[in-house]
Amino acid sequence: MPLLDMPLDQLKTYQGCNPRPNDLDEYWEAALQEMRATDPQVELVPSEFTTPFAECFDLYFTGVRGARIHAKYVRPTRTDGPHPALLQFHGYTGNSGDWQDKLQYAALGYSVAAMDARGQGGLSEDTGGVKGTTHHGHFIRGLDGEPDNLLFRHIFLDTAQLASIVMSFPEVDENRVGASGWSQGGALTMACAALEPRIRKAAPVYPFLSDYKRVWEMDLAKDAYAELRTYFRHFDPQHKREEEIFTKLGYIDIQHLAHRIRAELLIGIGLMDPICPPSTQFAAINKVTSPVQLEIYPDFGHEGLPGMQDKIYQFMKSL
Repeated sequence: MPLLDMPLDQLKTYQGCNPRPNDLDEYWEAALQEMRATDPQVELVPSEFTTPFAECFDLYFTGVRGARIHAKYVRPTRTDGPHPALLQFHGYTGNSGDWQDKLQYAALGYSVAAMDARGQGGLSEDTGGVKGTTHHGHFIRGLDGEPDNLLFRHIFLDTAQLASIVMSFPEVDENRVGASGWSQGGALTMACAALEPRIRKAAPVYPFLSDYKRVWEMDLAKDAYAELRTYFRHFDPQHKREEEIFTKLGYIDIQHLAHRIRAELLIGIGLMDPICPPSTQFAAINKVTSPVQLEIYPDFGHEGLPGMQDKIYQFMKSL
């Protein structure tokens, strides 16, 4: 079999190499307290997009640090009592996508909420306020200031806040909520499940934002991880702060949140993935203590995985 990374048997035991900050648990507990103290000021605005079997809304809420966050929200018009819901998260720099791809779940009688990550390609705000450069990347945003100003801290909290809001809707059964996404969306799916333990099922596909130091050591700090190389070249050219930088990135490394996940997981992985190397994904997967079903594609990289969308649909159907 072609090999980009470690052999599969080693991947299944790999524990990651990016440093874990000593105060990580306290960091995220304080972050969650800030989120819970934020008045979300939820607003549902009817969309011009209509369909006979569901209502479509632009959902807005206020996240931490005052940003107004946007999500598309679809709810079925005919259900018997509270029903399941699915949260969707998009890839790096993207957006919540078209309404059409939410309708397959609305047809099942599910509500669907698809979030725009703040500062990326959708309607969610980025209120700024960080010290130092942002260059063009997002996971380095806030790296020169205090850890609680890291942009992805706020984005991770947005996922949990969205989950809490959707779970509070009278039409939704809070005990039957799932989450799914690919690449960055896979990372946000895992972060959401870690920070909102009521998430019952999660389906991340080749999750991003894991084991940054491993990416660096594999010389794969390019494409989605290019800003890591850019940061060192421009702001730490002799790597005098390397340990400090990787430790700070540890706060927003999903492998260090994975132990908090209580959801059942379905995970798609391409073993030839040069964008999010398989070992970085397994660094997070191997720390999950809840049930995990792996769907492995030996010859595929960071691309469409045949049949994976159908597998996710069947997995979520049991909600």
